[in-house]
Amino acid sequence: MTATTRSIHRVLITGLGAVTPIGNTTAEFWEGLRTGRNGIARVAEFDPSELIVQIAGEVKDWNAEEYLERKVARRTGRFAQFAHAAGVQALADGGLEVTDANRDDIGVVIGTSGDAFNMGPEWDILTQRGSRNVDPFIITRMGQHMGSARLARQIGVRGPNTTINTACASGTDALGHALSLIRLGHAKALLAGGAEAMVTPLALSSMGRLGALSKRNDDPAHASRPFDAERDGFILGEGAGVLLLESEESALARGARIYGELAGVGWSFDATDDTAPDPTGQALAMTRAMRDAGIEPRDVDYINAHGTSTPYNDRTETQAIKIAFGEEQAYRVRISSTKSMTGHLAAGAGGIEAVASVLAMHHGCIPPTINYEVPDPQCDLNVTPNTAEAASIDIVLSNSFGLGGQNATAIFRRYVG
Repeated sequence: MTATTRSIHRVLITGLGAVTPIGNTTAEFWEGLRTGRNGIARVAEFDPSELIVQIAGEVKDWNAEEYLERKVARRTGRFAQFAHAAGVQALADGGLEVTDANRDDIGVVIGTSGDAFNMGPEWDILTQRGSRNVDPFIITRMGQHMGSARLARQIGVRGPNTTINTACASGTDALGHALSLIRLGHAKALLAGGAEAMVTPLALSSMGRLGALSKRNDDPAHASRPFDAERDGFILGEGAGVLLLESEESALARGARIYGELAGVGWSFDATDDTAPDPTGQALAMTRAMRDAGIEPRDVDYINAHGTSTPYNDRTETQAIKIAFGEEQAYRVRISSTKSMTGHLAAGAGGIEAVASVLAMHHGCIPPTINYEVPDPQCDLNVTPNTAEAASIDIVLSNSFGLGGQNATAIFRRYVG
């Protein structure tokens, strides 16, 4: 038996797509980030009057039929509509045409929770009207796998097709899975990221009772305030962020525009508590990501923080950065949380924050942490407050930490051939 030597391929970013509470295209999303646009408001998709939490980061003016035929759109869950739209944007942005010659080498990896928090009405039909009235297409409309499957089916690609769920680490986890697939030659190109549509009465009620969500129902514009001393919880958001990732050989061969390189991903698990985060576990993900990318803490110019706006997370992440970077470098590196504008997209967060990280590097501009008014002495890092700032950015670290300790960190680097 002869052993085969497998080449390790560098993974480049050649396209971006975004559907978010502050813009339904990548260009609109970046303009919102750059100008500090607030995407949080009273819930508009349904009447939230009876709920303990009535505010969220919803996608505005959404029309799925801009991307899908009406019949297909009707049998596609909102989360999968977002995933499809962001994926199509990324494919178009990257100028990659799907053909019979390349379709087998292109795949999709999406992190999502699917429609798990929107199953209530279907149960009502079952219990009130009986088995024969249940929607036969629940799985194809609401199943987690449909984020990846709908996108791949519509564009006709037959490479790896994978769905990831590791709570709020899912979007970054999906990028890591895609990184490994391309590195090892299982695909030449992958559309990867995260998508979520969890703004439902059940999710707002459950997370509200848990104490995770802000209850500033009378002041939604100032409710998401990461690292601020007066923060009281995160804001649930929705949308999708997808990156077109390609092997270096594929991107260069077709003369693609290159945003940068996905240089490394690191993972860890806290193994401590179902809800409370642990700084040593989070630090381990960052350390592993930097090691995977072959960089040192001093090389990182900007951290796109997990920065949820909960008292525990922001304090814990601050401690974790100090552990992973050492205090001197931790105080030096620039940091911001774009969740201050979009809210927290849960499984989709790593997707839109990856897009934000790459755009920050591409434009040389650090998005702000809006609503940062009262500095918290326990969150004393170099936070960029309220207004975007120009900066030279060659390497970005992006954190995604899931409830219960599932951690993932990605490293994006300016490409040098």
